[in-house]
Amino acid sequence: MTAPLLIVNAGSSSVRLGVYRVVEGGAAVECVRSVRHEGSTADPRHLRDVLDGASPGIVGHRVVHGGTLRRPSLIDDDVHAELRRASALAPLHNPAALAWIDACETAFGAAIPQLAVFDTAFFAELPMHAALYGLPRALSEQRGLRRYGFHGIAHEAMWRAWCAARPELPQGGRIITLQLGAGCSATAIERGRAVDTSMGFTPGEGLLMATRSGDIDPGLLIHLLRDGIGVDELERLLMREGGLAGLSGLSGDMRVLLASDDPAAELAVTAYCHRVRKYIGAYIATLGGVDGIVFGGGVGEHVPAVRALVLKGLEAFGVAPDPEANDAAIGKAARISADESRIEVRVQPVDEAEVIAEAALRILHEAG
Repeated sequence: MTAPLLIVNAGSSSVRLGVYRVVEGGAAVECVRSVRHEGSTADPRHLRDVLDGASPGIVGHRVVHGGTLRRPSLIDDDVHAELRRASALAPLHNPAALAWIDACETAFGAAIPQLAVFDTAFFAELPMHAALYGLPRALSEQRGLRRYGFHGIAHEAMWRAWCAARPELPQGGRIITLQLGAGCSATAIERGRAVDTSMGFTPGEGLLMATRSGDIDPGLLIHLLRDGIGVDELERLLMREGGLAGLSGLSGDMRVLLASDDPAAELAVTAYCHRVRKYIGAYIATLGGVDGIVFGGGVGEHVPAVRALVLKGLEAFGVAPDPEANDAAIGKAARISADESRIEVRVQPVDEAEVIAEAALRILHEAG
């Protein structure tokens, strides 16, 4: 197959387009071009431009919420409808992905296959004791109320990279992966299987994020509703005006907060790191000990100060950071724990596009 693979990773306010070619006799993929476009408009011209007028053999899309879909799926009318239905659970992301799916059909025609790869898929086999909420079981089953988990493509990519770095550990052993960026999540992985994760029914649960509140007492939400806050306003508070931005009153951008001498900025950063550290401790207990902790995402890969604050206090678990290695690890794969550390800590740039491209290549092979 000579036609390139086009990978579309759509966020709520930007998109990254990747062009991959098939190498090693059709067994692997290699990125030949990556372009980021800011803005929420899905423009077919961007798609044609990144391929210099060529047509792809297949288009692979990152889709945050797959709804009832558990595995990478070729997009047909039924899949498209399920992604629309799941948009209510991921309102910042699924509509953008759907817009780019439609733009690809406009740009290349309906004959070019499109594949949806879901952030939720990596968590499809969560143990039921981790997946279920403390609600009536019949209600949960009837309405699909469970912890779906998100950032699964990123957590899988970190796990794969860890396995390559530590081949002596069967399927990577037991690790905690941390995807820290505008959205943040933590996952406990045992031999390649996610056994717990911080995000839940929506991408709003768990860690403190740029504008999302993360964990919050449901009784507080009921109180606000009874006190006259409307549903739309409540959603805005939790998803767009909370998190670092809400706590600091300044910004959801970690770089801005670290550069500020405002006490509110310091409080927001401290709360962010405290929440991550708390989840690490919980997942060490969940896994019965861990072999490694892996940092990824824009903050996890590029902000040594945050990593240092997250790891501070974990010495009792056997974590011994190497400050010099941590300071030097900016945007590159590196070990940031000392040689004597019982738990290895690594920074791992996350390549979601490669995971999607490999899934697209498998689909092409299966199609013959």
